[in-house]
Amino acid sequence: MHIGCPKEIKPQEFRVGMTPNAAREAIAHGHSVTIETQAGIGAGFPDENYIAAGAQIAGAASDIFANADMIVKVKEPQSVERKMLREGQILFTYLHLAPDPDQTHDLIASGATCIAYETVTDDRGGLPLLAPMSEVAGRLAPQVGAWTLQKANGGRGVLMGGVPGVGPARVVVIGGGVVGTHAAKIAAGMGADVTVLDRSLPRLRYLDDVFGGQFKTSYASAGNTAELAAAADLIIGAVLIPGAAAPKLISRAQLSDLKPGAALVDVAIDQGGCFETSKATTHENPIYDVDGIMHYCVANMPGAVARTSTIALGNATMPFMLSLADKGWKQACEDDPHLLNGLNVHAGQLTYYAVGKALGIDVLSPQKALRA
Repeated sequence: MHIGCPKEIKPQEFRVGMTPNAAREAIAHGHSVTIETQAGIGAGFPDENYIAAGAQIAGAASDIFANADMIVKVKEPQSVERKMLREGQILFTYLHLAPDPDQTHDLIASGATCIAYETVTDDRGGLPLLAPMSEVAGRLAPQVGAWTLQKANGGRGVLMGGVPGVGPARVVVIGGGVVGTHAAKIAAGMGADVTVLDRSLPRLRYLDDVFGGQFKTSYASAGNTAELAAAADLIIGAVLIPGAAAPKLISRAQLSDLKPGAALVDVAIDQGGCFETSKATTHENPIYDVDGIMHYCVANMPGAVARTSTIALGNATMPFMLSLADKGWKQACEDDPHLLNGLNVHAGQLTYYAVGKALGIDVLSPQKALRA
């Protein structure tokens, strides 16, 4: 199979879909790899690294899209990229379709087979291709939250760990999954007073057993959430419904109950955001003010630490990428139901239920897509 990796063009996105090691592995499996020139430079991988691995270098993204059997990326294809997709081509990347009807309709119209990293599953019910970026985003969230809280950035002017005689920042993490756990660990490590909210009692028991000395847990009822949010300096939104739009957990009306200058960090923004007042921002202009509450809603947070993120993502995606290339998408998905769960669009039809429900689009089951 001919595998192509274009340079990411979303603003301030410095990651790359394939590392030189991934290219070397694919070539060792008998495939050919073409990388767009300078695609890896933001993650510290110059063209020479890919050439040494045996890959070819293309001068433009159009060459990649025109010739590759499978496109491997990081972020969802932008409008100009979607126009270059073609029938029968495989697209393997993050898609986050539920809050993005334009992209969804374009991918359906392309006729391509689109497999989304964020809906591939594993034997434990986890999301193995989302997990590494969730870990990165979770660990980044307290860092950027601490920065947002600085007075010069519009925040309350509160230091996360406080100092002797002055209490620490109060941090509420909504969601106790991968993002929330990593966010809570780092925030607690910075000396903050941290509470994690979740609706799963087994998850709360696990967090309490493992991290009981580091941070507190609480049940995420509406009343509990509102009470803790009103007392917080920093609120980190870390909820996820796989493939679906994120639920809105703090309304615009609730902002008046929060402390002036409190910071909201919405890690769920890729799925539409979990605060009603969230809107996607970039690393260039990451924060904005709504009613005196500072919002940090960067849609590609891991892009800020592009080298760490690219290597972590490559480690996770490589086995699936090789399976798709070695077997073709149909046989790979036939052999691995977890990879089949990643199938979101095929041959002009949507194949992921949660996206269809969110956007009001008819869905073909992925099992039927396999037999088509």
